[in-house]
Order: sequence, then C-alpha cells, then structure tokens
Amino acid sequence: MLDRVPGTEDITALVGEPLYDVWEKLCALIEEKYDMERVWNTGGKNWVYEYKYRRGGKTLCALYARERCVGFMIILGREERLKFEANREKYSREVQEKYDEAQTYHDGKWIMFKPTNTDEFDDYMNLLAIKRKPNRK
Repeated sequence: MLDRVPGTEDITALVGEPLYDVWEKLCALIEEKYDMERVWNTGGKNWVYEYKYRRGGKTLCALYARERCVGFMIILGREERLKFEANREKYSREVQEKYDEAQTYHDGKWIMFKPTNTDEFDDYMNLLAIKRKPNRK
C-alpha cells in the first residue's frame, strides 16, 4: 500500500512531462468510457506506482509508472484471447507483436504496453471493450 496518493507533480517528476501527457490522455480516455473504481498502489519490483481501474472486484486494466517510463497492462482471459485472435488483423502490427510476446499465466495473457504517444490508444480501447463493454455513453 502507498503512504499517500501521488499527485500530478509526483508522476510528472517520475516519468517526465511528455510521458505524463500520455498518462493523462490515456486516463481521460478510459474515464470517458468507463465508470470504475480507481486504486493506487505500489508498483511491485519493476514499477514505482500502479493505478488500477476496477469494478466489482475485477480489474479492467492498470497503468504503471517508473522513471521515464509509463506502462499500460491488460490481462486477457481465455475467452477474451479467442475474441482478440478472431479479429487480430484489426489491430496494429505493434499491438499484435506485444500480444504474441506476452506471457500467458493460469489467469490469462498479461500484455504490457509502454506507450510513448497516443498512436495505439484506439487499439487499447478495443482491447478494453473485449474485457468489458464501456458503461458510459
């Protein structure tokens, strides 16, 4: 658990101004489509912070921050992987490669993206829609 929730200044100092802009835009896009509980946590051994979007005890996705790096993770279960694979040609080559490289565990395929711009955001939102239909208009 965290002692305190990091503020804008904390994240900006950690990841840098350009990546904070990417972080902020991704959060805004998720929050525009999903009404979710948001939970801050420590980022484990590889990250400083974790920022999870959850509802009903289920995680939609998580953002991660460490020095000069932002992470976006989505975990696709078996049924969700089948949906992705049925439409994989609709995703960018980069997203397909990240999917193929991702480790598959007993609870799903853990796909970690490290966005440096907003180019793949449409693909991210399509992946999130596989997990859960947007609940905001």
